[in-house]
Amino acid sequence: VAYFKVIYLFDFYIAFFTVLNNYISKSTPPSYFPHNNPVSHQRLFNKSHLPVVDVVVDPYITSHLRPHQREGILFLYECVMGMRVSNRFGAILADEMGLGKTLQCISLIWTLLRQGPYGCKPVIKRALIVTPGSLVKNWGKEFQKWLGNERIKVFLVDQDHKVEEFINSPLYSVLILSYEMLLRSVDQIQKTEFSLVICDEGHRLKNSSIKTTAALLSLSCERRIILTGTPVQNDLQEFYALIEYVNPGILGPLSAYRKVYEEPILRSQEPSAAEEDIELGEKRAAELMHLTGLFILRRTQEVINKFLPPKKESILFCRPTVLQLVLYRTLLNSQIVRSCLQGSLENSPHLICIGALKKLCNHPCLLLKAIQKEPESRENQDQTNLYGGLRDVFSQESAQTNFSESDSGKLKVLTQMLAAIHERGPSERVVVVSNYTQTLNILQEVCQRRGYPYTRLDGSTPVSQRQQIVDSFNSKFCPAFIFLLSSKAGGVGLNLVGASHLILYDIDWNPATDIQAMARVWRDGQRHTVHIYRLLTTGTIEEKIYQRQISKQALSGAVVDFSKGSEHIHFSVEELRNLFTLHEDSNCVTHDLLECNCCPVIQEDQSSQSGVKVKKSLTMSQLMQWKHFCVDHENLPDPFLDRIKNNLTFIFQNITS
Repeated sequence: VAYFKVIYLFDFYIAFFTVLNNYISKSTPPSYFPHNNPVSHQRLFNKSHLPVVDVVVDPYITSHLRPHQREGILFLYECVMGMRVSNRFGAILADEMGLGKTLQCISLIWTLLRQGPYGCKPVIKRALIVTPGSLVKNWGKEFQKWLGNERIKVFLVDQDHKVEEFINSPLYSVLILSYEMLLRSVDQIQKTEFSLVICDEGHRLKNSSIKTTAALLSLSCERRIILTGTPVQNDLQEFYALIEYVNPGILGPLSAYRKVYEEPILRSQEPSAAEEDIELGEKRAAELMHLTGLFILRRTQEVINKFLPPKKESILFCRPTVLQLVLYRTLLNSQIVRSCLQGSLENSPHLICIGALKKLCNHPCLLLKAIQKEPESRENQDQTNLYGGLRDVFSQESAQTNFSESDSGKLKVLTQMLAAIHERGPSERVVVVSNYTQTLNILQEVCQRRGYPYTRLDGSTPVSQRQQIVDSFNSKFCPAFIFLLSSKAGGVGLNLVGASHLILYDIDWNPATDIQAMARVWRDGQRHTVHIYRLLTTGTIEEKIYQRQISKQALSGAVVDFSKGSEHIHFSVEELRNLFTLHEDSNCVTHDLLECNCCPVIQEDQSSQSGVKVKKSLTMSQLMQWKHFCVDHENLPDPFLDRIKNNLTFIFQNITS
């Protein structure tokens, strides 16, 4: 059948002004979706034999698109049109944060609302965007920013604007609401026909049995897109749930998926895996990656590095205080820790022990507060048994005062850094990130003691106020010097380019959590050189968590982004012995494991004395390419870090320009 290309007046207008715009701006060509549709696709979706035409992204948007964003829009278009996988219309855009997932989706929606490959007939009539509550207004602002109110009308659902208003109005083409509002309004939404559904932060759908997933599956819409920077956080079954939502049935039933893919891949990653298990696991991982790669697109921040100002990233290993060392030894010698290492892990309180060590690394006063609590449950009873030997360590003075800045190695480093940054001038601003509200309380009191103006965003901050707080901080007229941020409190999508310094005070098991936190300041819109500092307490469990992050990131290429990221993962007895070891004779255990000879190290460490086997040759080639500074043996070329080196033991540093 011969098809003739017809360009309507509207298409001519787009093509003409696209060429004119490119000629004036000398930019790269616009994003075209050529009419090279296979005959099978035309047979299925062009039964009226309409002319086949090119689909062109509006030049009003095209002039702002970067190459990776053009590629992303083309990918999404081919997926939702069923051109990449026969009779499948779903996609997962798994770009890291800061690559413009929102802009790519807005471009796709606007294009499909106005055009199509067959007779230029629009592909969709209405689109539904479901997002975390903190990002509803942000999506509305992005539509306004890139298209303006005169081109498209979007409806944002909140307490004052209900879904019924959208249903009864012909003016709106896009409905934006939170996951919570979706559950409340699912009956009304089911009555409305949507041609495209986009789920922002879609890793929430990692469980197919939760109400949110069930509500979305009840909508009669085949074109489904998930946006997420962390497509797999904990296990491969979550990965299956995401794929099952966007393209149901493509991987078969869950039982078959587990037998064919999940179990061989997991076996291959075990330390004791046999050679044939490793080969089979790699083969199945490659097969799974090839199959899902047809509708999953993953790009890292490296694709936009050239568009951003330089970034200087430092990992600071902080010297623990005498009080921290005494408390750490006392915890490790407690009966409850010894019981964890006896091999009976079924009812073992090892997570409580791990939590206590992490609190101690942040500040000893967090343990003191836990000691002063009355036991109310078995878990608190375990805490009482764990903390029982610590009461005598804390002095009467420590028990009477709130906390001392000199009791924590990391807090001493932080206060010195804040003082040095503050001296540079009023234009300098800092984002300080922690995973814990109690730690943020300590950091807030530090700001109050030293007279630093600050603002704070955590789980208690109302959703309606979060974007306003962010916008205010990014304004050059904002008086705040410090932004205290909880990485666990709806921090997704936050753009804090008003600051050029970010300090990650503590570490999370999930590397994605820390990576997202550090990406708050180094992203589009940043105009200053960015300084990022990660604080780790030398020789403690924080180094072990960081090493685990490195190992998991090394495996991330197996299946998109496979990394265990929860504290509720299972540990072997040997892993617990490694976690529950204090390395007092090393300036940096992580550097020791790299077997790097760049500076003097003590060959014999406490792990060998205690009988704990430490895996050598830590596999992170990237870390080997960073600069290594042993502060006890050399002067630091960075005058800022050289000023605070008395409380540091080791530094890794990398500059991206």
